[in-house]
Amino acid sequence: MNKKYAILVVDMLNDFMTGVIGCDNARAIVKPTQELLEGARKNNVPVIFCNDCHYKGIDNELNLWGDHAIKGTWGAEIIPELPVSEKDYIVPKRRYSGFFQTDLDLLLKELGVTTVVIAGLHTHMCCRHTAADAYQNNYEVIFANEATNSFTKEDYEYGLRYAKETYGAPNYNNKELFDLFSK
Repeated sequence: MNKKYAILVVDMLNDFMTGVIGCDNARAIVKPTQELLEGARKNNVPVIFCNDCHYKGIDNELNLWGDHAIKGTWGAEIIPELPVSEKDYIVPKRRYSGFFQTDLDLLLKELGVTTVVIAGLHTHMCCRHTAADAYQNNYEVIFANEATNSFTKEDYEYGLRYAKETYGAPNYNNKELFDLFSK
């Protein structure tokens, strides 16, 4: 069976970078994520941004994390360093997982995708839950280890380890991913 890849870019938003729940470690993955997206686009690998997009005062996640990525605000916008191309897709999400009550699964099926590559924030949280639902929906899961991060090194490593142990999800650097895309 031929593999068809898609990149799922999770929560690379202003509020996660420098806003109300900004993460110092997020800066470290901007350049590798730019390179990953550029390489994916050159190889006709779809890029899908899975973004928190909350309704103020309604979404349950806000009870834990406070107001962040509120629909229509600067904080909910993708960081300017990762410009969205006309061929990219944006899937808004109101929970940790990019799949939970969104049309991500339908989009992936329509694109013929078999394998998702997870990039973005946070490996132990939103990336992890997106990976779980990808696995439950029969997608192969890979983590882009240069283009993911978390609040702490321990959270980052835990997320990668959990995905590998629980979903068989390897983590590859950009060069390894580009080699896969070009096969």
